[in-house]
Amino acid sequence: MPRLDLFRSLHPALPPEEWSAVARDPSSERDPELRAYRSGFWATIPIGPRAEPGELRLAAVAELGDGRIVTAPLGTVTAVARPERLSIDGPERKGSPLIAVCMTTFNPDLRLFRTQIESLRGQTDPDWVCFISDDCSEFGRFEAITDVVAGDDRFVLTRAPERLGFYRNFERVLGLVPDEAELVALCDHDDRWYPDKLETLRAAIGDAELAYSDVRLVDVEGRVRGETLWRDRRNNHTNLASLLISNSIVGASCLFRRRAIDSALPFPRSPGWDFHDHWLALVALSLGDLAYVDRPLYDYVQHPSAVLGRVASEPETDQPDERRGLPGLLERRHGLLTRWRAAYFTAYLQRVLQAQTLLARCSADLTPSKRRALRLFEAAARSPVALAWLAARHLRALTGANETLGMEKVLVRGILWRHLIQLRARRRPRDASADASVPSFDPKALGGSRRRWLANR
Repeated sequence: MPRLDLFRSLHPALPPEEWSAVARDPSSERDPELRAYRSGFWATIPIGPRAEPGELRLAAVAELGDGRIVTAPLGTVTAVARPERLSIDGPERKGSPLIAVCMTTFNPDLRLFRTQIESLRGQTDPDWVCFISDDCSEFGRFEAITDVVAGDDRFVLTRAPERLGFYRNFERVLGLVPDEAELVALCDHDDRWYPDKLETLRAAIGDAELAYSDVRLVDVEGRVRGETLWRDRRNNHTNLASLLISNSIVGASCLFRRRAIDSALPFPRSPGWDFHDHWLALVALSLGDLAYVDRPLYDYVQHPSAVLGRVASEPETDQPDERRGLPGLLERRHGLLTRWRAAYFTAYLQRVLQAQTLLARCSADLTPSKRRALRLFEAAARSPVALAWLAARHLRALTGANETLGMEKVLVRGILWRHLIQLRARRRPRDASADASVPSFDPKALGGSRRRWLANR
């Protein structure tokens, strides 16, 4: 695959318009024969758990044409110890399995935060304790958070040693859940739970691994923006392939068994934008069944300060180029390749990593149909049969199965980009427009698929 970033770094004096015209670059000591251009590759390598923390060094080992073996260092993976679990000194329980409510905070709107805390205190189910992981909020805001929960031993407030971001902060707070807690609920700092939320989910979970509910969408003033999450798409909690392609479970709507944490941690890190609720839902469905409560159990507050709200509220700036003729055609063509490249790395490859991690961690619990779906998805970039399976899934919408909102089309385009760029690199040596380096993630790079991506996060 073409590695423009490496090629440019090894040939800084060579203009792009001369890349295809020259056969050698004597000024480059490391790559005089211009071989770096087609040196790109990537792979996912499963590494099992280690008993002790430390660093695992990774290297590429190659056998050259003359039989010599050479080794090149790639980097290190840090093996971490199991997080230290917190002890519980809260109020005496009434005999039901304890629920650990896991909340993360970062400079919350204090009015919304107080409302959420009061909605927790008003739960009809009394057997819960709330662990709050603060992601290095400003000092004054953290002091205010402390004041809100002070004097209530059902709340355990901790502060991350460094800024983690919402994904890693949820990973941190889940690592603090004590062994005594048999059930776990996720909680945002700016919503409002209905009094019977925990009680209803506890009753609904039964033998399932996870139970979740519908949500009501409101603004910061409490005005209803949507009575249900399922106005434009079908709910899904049984099809693992659909859930992998398109998340349909909001984290704060669910209650799950503690054993899901053992398979979910540590969270995988992908080239795209990772979401804790999507990953936890995938783990739970891989381990067993999910249960659904067909009514809202909390108000999901929508506002621009939220993680998704900031992206969704930004104006679309990636509309098709309005210029006519050849310049406009070239602009649109370049933008198409950019969007398909983003779709491959930040949408398809992200889900491939999730599928491979599920196969490695949940293999003993996967049913044959779930295992087959994960393997088909993971093979779609190299198997015509698997690619046809993925592309054909889009037709399910004709029968009302629109739970993925057509995300399959985005993924297929990404896979097609991967093969197109590979062919261009072979047929047009050192094409300066063929770039297969991993892009930094930006939802706007997906172009017209941006809104669909946000709905499928």
